[in-house]
Amino acid sequence: MTTRLPLILLLNAAGLALFLCWYLPVNHGFWFPLDATIFHFFNQQLVKSDAFLWLVALTNNRAFDACSLLAMGCLMLSFWLKEDKTGRRRIIIIGLTMLLAAVVINQLAQHLMPVKRASPSLSFPNIYRVSELLHISTKDASKDSFPGDHGMMLLIFSGFMLRYFGKKAFGIALLIVVIFAFPRVMIGAHWLTDIVVGSLSAVLIGLPWVLMTPMSDKIIALFDRYLPSKSNIPNTNN
Repeated sequence: MTTRLPLILLLNAAGLALFLCWYLPVNHGFWFPLDATIFHFFNQQLVKSDAFLWLVALTNNRAFDACSLLAMGCLMLSFWLKEDKTGRRRIIIIGLTMLLAAVVINQLAQHLMPVKRASPSLSFPNIYRVSELLHISTKDASKDSFPGDHGMMLLIFSGFMLRYFGKKAFGIALLIVVIFAFPRVMIGAHWLTDIVVGSLSAVLIGLPWVLMTPMSDKIIALFDRYLPSKSNIPNTNN
């Protein structure tokens, strides 16, 4: 794959502009009223509807995080089942490359973005906490919520789906982003902008250099060369 430098720079500029339009204005400009309104709307629903309370509690339990991994795995499995032995190995290696890219981009974003803020559930007085209303294990707060690492991973997954599996897979991946990232906003563990500004801007800046250059293909080729396969593992039964 050739490097698509103009498009990479355009996406980088979009990511930087998105971050700066939130970061530079006093009190984050129009973003803060939007964040606050969304948080207070969902926070009030916690005491208005038992069904909603249990929904956000269960979808922010650690077990539900495993469901997000299962959803991503099932999407990749749908392509894996259609492939021969070589194609199946390649899909597994694409998954490993995606995981490596996610770790690197997440670490860079966490260290390079000059932001540290607590979640809305720790920022406003006189609000409701799911963990206090139900006394069950659920993530309803974070001392450092920006950028949203969960949302970032899901967006990186979406980018890999578009690059290697096509637009239909990308559309399904975006649906997975909404289903598994936004419960964090509904419970108050993240601000909306932790995802739509923090996660998205980091992905727009970092991921194009992986997927729109030969980098990801070279990493896949490197894994393919050095990772063992059944064909080159010695048979100890002979």
